[in-house]
Amino acid sequence: MIMKIAVPTRDGRVDDHFGHCEYYTIFDVIDGKITGVSKMASPEGCGCKSGIAPVLKQMGVAVMLAGNMGQGAKNVLEAQRIEVIRGCIGDVEELAKAYLAGQVKDNGEACDHHDCH
Repeated sequence: MIMKIAVPTRDGRVDDHFGHCEYYTIFDVIDGKITGVSKMASPEGCGCKSGIAPVLKQMGVAVMLAGNMGQGAKNVLEAQRIEVIRGCIGDVEELAKAYLAGQVKDNGEACDHHDCH
């Protein structure tokens, strides 16, 4: 079975602001190994109100590795049963590999200074 991981991305690195990323990098994972990588354009508008969560769920995304994210966006993703890990930085492929190795944990911090009001 394929598990998918999504990462808000800008220039190959984790975008620090989930709701305004350039695109999402989607990693296909089988048996703990990355077997495919694709890109999905980010929808217009703020992440928490863009409708991205059900789209990602329909694609089979189970995990979102993000930089900063507001509590509203986290709640919307988790309502779709997408696990959210915040506080991620760096190269998206290295991040995905570190997550699969059990080296990435949620930092518990919610962004409270975004444009989704």
